[in-house]
Amino acid sequence: MTQEIVTLRKLPPLHGLRAFEAAARHLHFTRAAEELHLTPTAISHQVRQLEEILGVELFRRYPRPVRLSPAGEKLFPVLRDSLDRIAAAIGQLSDGQDGPLRLSVTMAFASRWLMPRLPHLREQTGLSLEIEANDDVADLHASGIDMAIRYAERPGADAEWNRLFPDRIIPVCAPGLLSGREPLSPDEILALPLLHYRWRSGSANAPNWERWQARAQADSGRPHITQTFSEEVHALDAAMAGQGAVLASELLVSDQLNAGTLVPLSDVSLPGPTYWAVFLTSHPAKERLRLLLDWFREQSVLFEFSRNSST
Repeated sequence: MTQEIVTLRKLPPLHGLRAFEAAARHLHFTRAAEELHLTPTAISHQVRQLEEILGVELFRRYPRPVRLSPAGEKLFPVLRDSLDRIAAAIGQLSDGQDGPLRLSVTMAFASRWLMPRLPHLREQTGLSLEIEANDDVADLHASGIDMAIRYAERPGADAEWNRLFPDRIIPVCAPGLLSGREPLSPDEILALPLLHYRWRSGSANAPNWERWQARAQADSGRPHITQTFSEEVHALDAAMAGQGAVLASELLVSDQLNAGTLVPLSDVSLPGPTYWAVFLTSHPAKERLRLLLDWFREQSVLFEFSRNSST
């Protein structure tokens, strides 16, 4: 009889691995504690215990902010992907095909682009969705979000990124603001009441009237902002109400441009980020996510056709 040799896996305690993975993903012990419903002290203790077991330092804690050590950088992606696969395997045991998919989108994307198309999405795909409208970036590893529509210049490395809508930022206003004066020169556009909103990403390339002025090579002085808004959607509402001109995502105002409730003011535009559909490769509902992705891709083709037809 052949004796079977069983090799036991030598693994540290699971609670320590989970604490490290969450802290490494957030690069913040307090946020990791909030995710795991623990205290920051407990997270710190579990990570310290794991470091003692492994005999290596996983974080560089000083100087602030906290960052991964070389050993932590080696362990984190392996552990993150392994936990994702475990979650996916468990999800396959209980994932019901009738359960809604949770889709995370920005507030402006939800109200200006998705809501008018939502009935068609349901009719054409048969999918049931829960819409999570929030301008914070969804953590696909911990939030329960199935797919996120993200607005970024380039794809990240944390999930599967699928390119949807390339965008550009264009100046628009309500037709009544022009009073038959079109077309306007760049200086005449900058003389209109100008609306501005805070760009959430904090990018150095955030669109603003100064950047548009430089691209348009206008000679007027520094643009005078009539009104600033914290939310993009409110700036678009003000522009539709005839309160001023705004630099807007061409995708988000495409319906208003087609209806004539907003008009483009110039061919000069600023490059915008891209809209991406993002989800975990190991997601248990991959087939339904692919169906949703295909629908978004069809909408992207229609948007490109409409944009090219109008130029």
